[in-house]
Amino acid sequence: MKKSIILIGFILSFLATQAQEIKLDKTSFNALDLTYPGLEQVNKLVNNGDYEKAAQQLLQYYRNRTKVKLTEYNPDDKIRYIGKQLPEATMEKADKALLHQFQPHKGYGYFDYGKDINWQLWPVKDNEVRWQLHRVYWWQSMGLAYWSTGDEKYAKEWVFQFRDWVRKNPLGLSADNDMYAWRPLEISERVQSLPGTFNMFLYSPSFTPQFLLEFLNSYNEQASYIQAHYSTVGNHLLFEAQRVVTAGCFFPELKNAESWRKSGVSVLNREITKQVYPDGMQFELSPNYHNAAIDIFLNALRTTQLAGEEDDFPASYKKTVENMILATINFSFPDYTFPMFGDSWLANKQAMLKEYQPWAAAFPDNQVIRYFATDHQQGSAPSYLSHALTTAGFYTFRNSWENNATVMVLKASPPGEFHAQPDNGTFELWVKGRDFTPDAGVYVYSGDSAINKLRESYRQTRVHQTLTLDDQNMVITKAALNKWETGKDLDVLTYTNPSYKNLDHKRSVLFIDQKYFVIIDQAIGNATGNLGIHFQLKEDSQPVFDTKSNSVHTSYTDGNNLLIQSLTGKLKEEPGKVSYAYRTEVPRPAFVFEKPKADDKPQYFISVVYPYDGLKAPEISLQENKGSNLEKGQLDMTITINGKKKVIATQLN
Repeated sequence: MKKSIILIGFILSFLATQAQEIKLDKTSFNALDLTYPGLEQVNKLVNNGDYEKAAQQLLQYYRNRTKVKLTEYNPDDKIRYIGKQLPEATMEKADKALLHQFQPHKGYGYFDYGKDINWQLWPVKDNEVRWQLHRVYWWQSMGLAYWSTGDEKYAKEWVFQFRDWVRKNPLGLSADNDMYAWRPLEISERVQSLPGTFNMFLYSPSFTPQFLLEFLNSYNEQASYIQAHYSTVGNHLLFEAQRVVTAGCFFPELKNAESWRKSGVSVLNREITKQVYPDGMQFELSPNYHNAAIDIFLNALRTTQLAGEEDDFPASYKKTVENMILATINFSFPDYTFPMFGDSWLANKQAMLKEYQPWAAAFPDNQVIRYFATDHQQGSAPSYLSHALTTAGFYTFRNSWENNATVMVLKASPPGEFHAQPDNGTFELWVKGRDFTPDAGVYVYSGDSAINKLRESYRQTRVHQTLTLDDQNMVITKAALNKWETGKDLDVLTYTNPSYKNLDHKRSVLFIDQKYFVIIDQAIGNATGNLGIHFQLKEDSQPVFDTKSNSVHTSYTDGNNLLIQSLTGKLKEEPGKVSYAYRTEVPRPAFVFEKPKADDKPQYFISVVYPYDGLKAPEISLQENKGSNLEKGQLDMTITINGKKKVIATQLN
């Protein structure tokens, strides 16, 4: 009886699969260039009206072709997976996908989309969850599980889900559905990943000749839609163009393939000159998205090289990508992390080493890139220390490239795109392996009003290391560089940002003796209100607040500590939090030095940011000398640290 039930179930399942097979006719082959070399027999069969045999011949062609290559997941890669245990997370995605439990976004868990998959389900009102559902990330996990186990259930289910998605999400179904399923960025994610998935399931019995044509026709529609509906700006446009290049190179048998490739190449050649500043920084001013742009440009280059079309990109294109990698090196800390400016997350050394390896392969003669790709084992460190990306406004003070370094990266930039924040003046300070002042990060992107409120709480100016007027967001982020000068004992940065109506914020940062910092903030203009200079510390710093000395110092028992002290302003604790990853946050210490601005006279804050070794904070005092005139940019002061005096006299402008 049990065997009969199983047999009946198998027959019903088989019939359901066959019911989905579309009857073939001449239009089934419309997307194909049947004159493409290797398709001669297919062309003959189509012209003779033998569409079933033509489809079988086409499938055989794809199973036998060897010249078309991807950067990963080629058919011959299967040998590396057969019988090998996959990461637990990959198998979980694949197995849950069999039950229609998908994890669209790693910031959330799995959601059940039902036996009859509801592709319009919006389980939480975060737009990213609904958008990323249509990126179908789990399909490649299913493919890897198929390669690893050989279990046909993964192939059969993938074919079902692909067909189900195509049937239930036709272009034009509704404005709402088009907004999510047919947003060009989501389409491009599918266009990018489907070739690898195609290779994984191509030899499966479930991958029938009829399904092949369904797949090709859907892929053709999706890639063509991107070409006609590119995003207008930013990383979305870069992603879409690069993935259209992939489509053109992987399916050269399709009529539109050459048009896709040339279109994507044209966009990338144009945008690399528009989106990348002369100093190598991508104009969204977010380190994470900057690195993503590097990968986009390099992936397109590698794809065309594999297709024998490397002349699509000029030498200047490759040189710009090289400069972008050097920019990443300049704003990074010795442990391969970097500031969470704008919409950025906490970096990971092992992940970054994996990034550097293909970068080094692309530029084998660059010894600096090799140095970072090999974890300092080969190549050489940059010949300089402190360095400025002056167009992007990323300024790095550095005393070493080694793990015992002191490194401050400060952002004073031109206006950024969506992923930038109103934060000019903010900085992160990394000392001997510890990031004492991580930037706010980004908790979430967009959704309903509650989600958007959470996003704004991380974007606001007051949660960055900079000046505010009445705790409001700065209105303009357009810093003008006044001075950048480096020397053996003193590095100086001064910039001016028109932060508020009738109020400029002029900030000078001095890196003294390659050890500590003095920050001078000037609020210039006739605006009035309450001024504040804000600081945020790492969540485990256990700070000591001393209102008598107007200072705050950390209490790390390993002796690697930081003192922040102000000559002016009233010390006040503030609530603080930081987000190192999507939808995660932790509370952290934060504080502000405040003073009123009642008239049009400039107001000043002078702060010392002093890393020190030991458990006892140093005693520090500052005194302006007679020659000092901050309004004219003349600094002359004496700083006393544990009774030892040092005169600092320099021109700030």
